[in-house]
Amino acid sequence: MEITTNQIKELRDKTGISVMQCKKALEEAGGDMEKAILVLQKNSKATALKKMERNLGSGVVASYIHSTGGVGVIVELLCETDFVAKNEDFKKLAYDIAMHIAATDPQYLSADDISPEIKKATTEVFVDDVKGKPEDLKAKILEGKLSSYFAERTLLDQPYIKNPEMTIRGLVEGAVQRFGEKTEIGRFARFSIKK
Repeated sequence: MEITTNQIKELRDKTGISVMQCKKALEEAGGDMEKAILVLQKNSKATALKKMERNLGSGVVASYIHSTGGVGVIVELLCETDFVAKNEDFKKLAYDIAMHIAATDPQYLSADDISPEIKKATTEVFVDDVKGKPEDLKAKILEGKLSSYFAERTLLDQPYIKNPEMTIRGLVEGAVQRFGEKTEIGRFARFSIKK
């Protein structure tokens, strides 16, 4: 099947990924747009893994203030070079992540940031929920409840508010593929007026 320029343009508009990568994904997917998007997502994980050891020497700090003025966020999005950090799409990505943080109020960046004390205290809370359940299912049920609880509070595991089919981790992995550099969220802070 021959891939048309319009198909490549449509996929590029949806993903922001280079023309050549979009063409290859469409060829691999036999022209099917949805399959091509899945191919690009799969490739973004592989690209991110390859670039894990690179140094992050640049980035941007973005902020988002909600229209009510009651919630604000500052986020640090890191990359390898000033060339990427100055890219408007990179800055927009940082802004979108800040907006996401304002909406979802994550407590942790990744699961590594959850202390053993917090994990233990949370486990003790959920132990009551599995009382009376069959013994062979208790551990799985408890693990599922903990996983769900922490995923809601961990930024990288949260579904992206603009596209719930993608996590923030997937969004950042896609940025690695799109910009061709290692990209990570450094730090973030969310402020809100308590009522």
